[in-house]
Amino acid sequence: MKNAFLRAAAVCALLLMPAIAEAAEGFATANVNMRSGPSTRYPAVAVIPAAESVEIHGCLADRPWCDVSFYGGRGWVAGRYVQAIYRSSRVYLEPEYYRPLGIPTVVFQFDRYWDRNYRGRDFYRDRDRWRRGPDWVEENRDSRDWERQADRDRREWERSQSRERREWERDRERVQREWEGERRDDDQWRRRGDEDDQGQRDRRRRESRGEDDSRNVPDCAAGDFRCEEN
Repeated sequence: MKNAFLRAAAVCALLLMPAIAEAAEGFATANVNMRSGPSTRYPAVAVIPAAESVEIHGCLADRPWCDVSFYGGRGWVAGRYVQAIYRSSRVYLEPEYYRPLGIPTVVFQFDRYWDRNYRGRDFYRDRDRWRRGPDWVEENRDSRDWERQADRDRREWERSQSRERREWERDRERVQREWEGERRDDDQWRRRGDEDDQGQRDRRRRESRGEDDSRNVPDCAAGDFRCEEN
């Protein structure tokens, strides 16, 4: 009698398994990111194309996010992008359908979930930051973005100052060369003026000596002994 009861229970379990498996199956309603946590701020794991089937492992009780599998990958998808078959109709994964569909309510245990599914992912090395929640990561990312932008602005300002300094030095050198050229021209004109003045003075002196010499020459008549003395 006992063995017959156990066999009947096993048969019932086998008959119920396809129904349970069918209840846990869902379909993506659009191309949607499967993420590493129940938020759009967690890193994306894969993209589930529209109409592709997913296996639903459970959903959060307080937020419409569900833990699903897709082609061997594991992650979280918002319930508004997943439908399941309920009474021959597709319905979105809302809390009122969890129990009728046989979908358990679960909690997101960060360390256990990431250790089990994402050890080989690049974002796994940042798990200490992500463990604090996506809001904290986003706030600190904004702060880092601001710091990087401030650093870029500072470098750009320094480059601008350096360019202006070089331009100023080139202008100063150009003005200095022009001033020196004008000064050389002035010196040349001054020297020429001095030379002209000196030449005029020398010419006047020679002319003056010539006049003196002509005044000292006596008028001599033929046979005048004064001319013979000179």
